[in-house]
Amino acid sequence: MRKSVPVLVAQRIALGLVLLLAVSAVIFLGVEALPGDVAQAIMGQSATEQALANFRAEHGLDQPALTRYLNWLWGILHGDLGTALSNGEDIARAVGQRLGNTLFLAFWAAVISVPLAIILGLVAARHAGRWPDRLISAVTLTTISLPEFVLGYVLLYYLGVKWQVFPPIAMVFPGMGLWERLHAVILPVLVLVLVVLAHMMRMTRAAILNVMQSAYIETAELKGLSPMSVIWGHAFPNAIAPVVNVVMLNLAYLVVGVVVVEVVFVYPGMGQYLVDHVTKRDLPVVQAVGLIFAAVYIGLNILADVISILANPRLRHPK
Repeated sequence: MRKSVPVLVAQRIALGLVLLLAVSAVIFLGVEALPGDVAQAIMGQSATEQALANFRAEHGLDQPALTRYLNWLWGILHGDLGTALSNGEDIARAVGQRLGNTLFLAFWAAVISVPLAIILGLVAARHAGRWPDRLISAVTLTTISLPEFVLGYVLLYYLGVKWQVFPPIAMVFPGMGLWERLHAVILPVLVLVLVVLAHMMRMTRAAILNVMQSAYIETAELKGLSPMSVIWGHAFPNAIAPVVNVVMLNLAYLVVGVVVVEVVFVYPGMGQYLVDHVTKRDLPVVQAVGLIFAAVYIGLNILADVISILANPRLRHPK
């Protein structure tokens, strides 16, 4: 018997929560497996044994790993991400502004890349096998083949340093106006757009070409509808599920995969925050940021599943 939509959605959410719990354990174990003494790395080589022992006791580093994991998990459930070992700063407060900056960057990259990818995918499907399709595919494949840091440094050199069109360093701070912030982040946004555009465009093209083989598409063509009307009005709505999935996966990448881009442009987001504290061996910060990235990625995947369920008439109207 087919399950109802609320049951399917509840199952996806429950599975996501279980997966997030498993990921939290993997993150904690991965951080624990890092070589070296955390207390020694934070306090320096000149620290005495007594000072190191006091530091471990103060931050609970002398407790068993399982106890520390359960305490960390309990704190997260109550909204406490812990305290940074390197500067004593509350991690939740520090992450708040950094996460806002990363979401701002990802939002504007998505606003540009998602509609552009769908339009290019429709155009490529309309002219499949001809020069517009080949040109679009060649350009997008070139951009996706280059690593983010290569694209970043190329754009930084030409648009930021040589021609001085945009600022080479994406510095934002509280109190900046919207246009000032947009002008500051245009280069990292452009890099992210070029990176995720190809994947979404090619999936849109493939999904539409697959639907174009259906009998109802042939019926629409026999009625005299124009090719773009057939694609936009009949093919695209029925190809929306795989397109939504790939869009959500790329949106997740925009949030969790910006580490390299933020480092290249010295952007004060979550990625830069993570890299700064990895070099300091600040393990609570690494754990907290890793868990936030995992939660965003899992949440967007659950959202993609839910949208796919709602977009599928066979799941919306179970028998």
